[in-house]
Amino acid sequence: DLEAEKLQEFNIHCHFAAGLGSGRYQPAKDGASLKTVLEEALANYNEVNAVMDLVLFHDAMEHICRINRILESPRGNALLVGVGGSGKQSLSRLAASIAGLECFQIALSKGYGLNELKVDLGKCFVKAGQKNQGVMFLMTDAHVADEKFLVLINDFLASGQIADLFPDDQRMELTDSVRGEVRSSGLLDTNDACWEFFIERVRRLLKVVLCFSPVGNTLRLRARKFPALVNCTTIDWFHDWPREALISVSRSFIQESESVPAALKNSVSEFMAQVHTSVNQMSQIYLQNERRYNYTTPKSFLEQISLYKSLLEKKTSELQGNMDRMENGLTKLQSTAAQVDDLKEKLKA
Repeated sequence: DLEAEKLQEFNIHCHFAAGLGSGRYQPAKDGASLKTVLEEALANYNEVNAVMDLVLFHDAMEHICRINRILESPRGNALLVGVGGSGKQSLSRLAASIAGLECFQIALSKGYGLNELKVDLGKCFVKAGQKNQGVMFLMTDAHVADEKFLVLINDFLASGQIADLFPDDQRMELTDSVRGEVRSSGLLDTNDACWEFFIERVRRLLKVVLCFSPVGNTLRLRARKFPALVNCTTIDWFHDWPREALISVSRSFIQESESVPAALKNSVSEFMAQVHTSVNQMSQIYLQNERRYNYTTPKSFLEQISLYKSLLEKKTSELQGNMDRMENGLTKLQSTAAQVDDLKEKLKA
């Protein structure tokens, strides 16, 4: 029937199809209802965090639902693969906010090394295991200042434990902090049992999301050296935005511009999408002929829109300035002509 056909066309399942906080995993009714819920989630996120200006087209909503589904799963960790600027971090933050997870990212600075990473991971362990708070550890290519960082991530993904993460006294303190909960759950409160209870909670509440680029050999080499990055995560590929997404995004930004006449906004949006897709096509020809890659990313498309808007405002301002100067010049000429006529009349008298 018609309802089944519509459901098949829009086949997205999520934990918030009936609204934020519903928690029931079920199919979304349609794109409009899902977009309304996600816009509400984005508004809630922007109220307490740095504002993210996201355009929720169909592909973006699919990725948010996928990432959220991974984060809601037991021991759910994600590997997001896509070129830079494809929205991996932004969509992960929104998905984590919907899942009620706190987003944690390391702050790289001069001298940041393995010990500093252990300290940051230790903070995440304490939040998840001792304070019973959900945490998403978000890591990108830029955060891997040293490949040894991935040894720790690989160990956590594979076993939930990281060697020498805590000194003995802090480990004993963490063990004692969960001893009461271990007893209440009916288990023996030995040190090993308490530590195992702590680690199991960490594995349940600490989610690792890796945002890596497929460009070059880096990802392939990392997958061979650190197999848990692939074997213990759910992989979500971020492909090129389709033409409909490009038009939707450009239209969203162009609608805000007052310099573009309303009758031309749709045409300008479609032209921007055409420019981006044509560059992608020429990049494929360039690869075949020259054996060299030219990457176009969603970020470069957003930069194209930003460049168009800034140039449009600049040229509009210049033209308005020229018009104002001409108008002032004509006003002065008319005033001068009136004064000359007045002087002529006086001279005749």
